Parts: sequence; C-alpha cells; structure tokens
Amino acid sequence: MFHSMGEGTYVKQGERSNRHPEPVEGPAARLHGYRPRSLHLGVDTPLILVVIMLMTFGLVMVYSASYDYSLLTYGSGAQMFQRQLLWAFLGLGAATILTFFDYHFFRRLAVPAIILTVAALVAVLVLNQVRLGAARTFVAGSVQPSELAKLVMIIYLSVWLFSKREQLADINFGMLPLAAILGLLGGLIYLQPDLSATITIVFLGGMMFFLAGAELRQIVLLVIVALVIGFLVVKVNLTGSERMTSFQAGFNDPINASYHVRRSLEAFVKGGWLGVGIGKSETKLTGLPFPSTDSIFAVVGEETGVVGSLALVGLYAILFWRGLTIARRAPDMLGTLLAGGLSVLMAFEAFVNMAVMLNLLPFAGNALPFLSSGGSNLLISLSAIGILLNISRQSVRVKDEEGRLFSAVVNLRRRDRRGRLSRPVSPAGPNKEGAPR
Repeated sequence: MFHSMGEGTYVKQGERSNRHPEPVEGPAARLHGYRPRSLHLGVDTPLILVVIMLMTFGLVMVYSASYDYSLLTYGSGAQMFQRQLLWAFLGLGAATILTFFDYHFFRRLAVPAIILTVAALVAVLVLNQVRLGAARTFVAGSVQPSELAKLVMIIYLSVWLFSKREQLADINFGMLPLAAILGLLGGLIYLQPDLSATITIVFLGGMMFFLAGAELRQIVLLVIVALVIGFLVVKVNLTGSERMTSFQAGFNDPINASYHVRRSLEAFVKGGWLGVGIGKSETKLTGLPFPSTDSIFAVVGEETGVVGSLALVGLYAILFWRGLTIARRAPDMLGTLLAGGLSVLMAFEAFVNMAVMLNLLPFAGNALPFLSSGGSNLLISLSAIGILLNISRQSVRVKDEEGRLFSAVVNLRRRDRRGRLSRPVSPAGPNKEGAPR
C-alpha cells in the first residue's frame, strides 16, 4: 500500500498476511514489532538534479552558439548539436554503468588504465594530427586523450595513495613517486602542446596528495617546486609567455587585453542584467573565437545576462558541494580520494573557464563541463558523475547495514533484559484471584 510522504509504512516481522496493516508510527511501531520500509533512492538526488539542469541548459546553449558555424561548415545548423546529443547519450550510458560498478574494482583496473592512457598520449604525438596549431586528438579530431588522462590520473592516484597511505611521510614513497607520475603525464600533454591541461594535471595531483593526508612540509615543498617549474615553463614556452603578457596588459586596462578576451567582455556588456535572449547573441556572429567551446560562457553572459551567469555559477557551486559531501561520507579513504579528486576536477575546470572569459586569469583552453561542445569532455564529466553516484550508493548501503546491526544489538539487549527481569511464578501456584502468590 502506498502512502504519502511523511507516513511510515511497516511490515510486521515474522508474519505474512494478505491484509495490509495500518501505518504505525513512533514508539507504537517498535512495540508491535514493525520495521520501516526505506523510501530513499540510494543515491545523491541533489547531484542528479544539478547534472540534469546543467546538461539541459548546456544542450540549449550548444545549439544556440553553434548553429551558424554548423550551417556554414556542415550545411546543417543542427549538425554540431546532434553530435553533442549523441555524446550526451553515450555519457549517460557510461554514468549509469559506473553508478552500479563498485569503485573498489578500480584497484585492479588502475594500472592497466594508466598504461593505456600513456599509450594514447604517445599515439597522439606519433600520429601528429595538427588542429589549430596543436596535436591533441586522433580519430578525425573526435578523441582527445588529455581529457581521459585527467580522469584516469585521479583513479590511479586514488588507488596509489590509498595503498601507500602509511608511507606518505617518507619522501621516497610519497612525493618523489608522485612527482614522477605527474611528470610523465604532464610532460606528454605539454608536448602536444596543451599548457592548460598540464597545469590541471599538476594541480589535481597536488590537491589529491593533500587530501591523502601528506605532511605539511612535503606539501609546501611540492608547491614551491611546482611554482618554480611553472614559472620557467611560462618563460620558455612561447604560448605561455604571450598569454601571461597579454593577461597583465588586459588586467591593467581591458582595452589592451587579447582580442579573445575583449570580444568576451563585449558579450557580457551587451547582455546586461537579463540578457538579450536565447539565440539572439550578436557577438558569436561577429568574430567571438570558439563560441560553442572555449567561449560558451561569454555566449551565456550575452544571452542570459548577469542573472543567468550567476545562476550557472550557483549550479557549479552546488555540484562541488555535493561532491565534497559524498567525499566526506565515503565508506573509506579510497572513496574519499576519488570523490574529492573528481569534484575538484569539475569545479576547477569550470572556475578557470569562467575566470578566463572575465580576464581574471591568463587565457587557458579549459572546457566548461556539461556546456562546452566536445564529446571527450562531456563523456569524461558524466563518467565522473557516475563514479560519484556509486560512492554515494556505497555510503548509503554501509549506513543501512550499520543501522540494521545496531537495531539487532538493541533488540537482543532488550529481549535479554526482559528475560532477566521477569518474575518467576511461586511454586504454590496462583491464588484464588488468579494472581501469583
């Protein structure tokens, strides 16, 4: 029998009946031996709702931002939207599988996964399919291994840090192997070249080392080394040097910012508080670079205004909050590292993309999760959500098992207490009134 929310539905233990018992609540339920049926879904519902809203809004914005370019390039204004929709369905399938795939099995898959990822990064350099001045993809530009590397690195580091958790204080088992792992992945991605993905890899590695409970001195040393190496890379790398110089000039005076940033700021100014309306952006038609990928947040700002932009920022904030909540409630350290790393990945990429469009950070090519057009990023983002939901399910299952165990112990103690406190009947038998003597 179904009841409205707030009512308790109970099944009497040790008894089956065709008659539906009336709801019993509170102490009466315990006295009559009833137990409540669980009505929860077993996953983090707010996280699912946020992802649905981000995906729906993202598909709308991809269609709006890519229509004209898609029409000129492919002869159909819906071509890029349809491709994004296909990747969305594939990503939802991957998320569903990973939701019911016990994350503890990653302990067996981590090493093969990192080996395949390194092989894919090497293959990109060997095939050398140059697009927009970089060799980052293969299979006609549809697969970008650097996106996969971010997810696999989090999985591998979670497993590795979990297995070495007792030895992290030793620099030979902690920071040095971590630096070697990050150096290998970051170096291969840097050679593509993809400076923003390299920075993301190094940042995530340091953050996970912190979450694993590394000593403060090692974390400080890691930060200093990363800053020194980053400074040298920016000075030596032509792209990095140009981006830093352009950022400094634009930060002092927006008129001197790069062309990309100036057009992005122009879109936000045109949008005002409430925007010009979905599909009515002019900047995307007059030279805004990459309106459906890197610059999609600028299109959001123009078409939905400050209000819509802040609402989108709020959705990412809720996504990050739910991810950290799942990490905090995880049954073990492996789940905490996985959930924490994946949450930081999505929040970091969203923050960098939006900050770049507002000239608050040097230009980087990070995609905006769930919004930017691109199959690899969307597939990886939804896979991350699937892993988070699996950790959430495991947390609920463990909590339910602990609750049932606690209830069983309490019931045993109660029955044992009743047995000890029962008063024996007098050998003389009952008196005339039927009461024991």
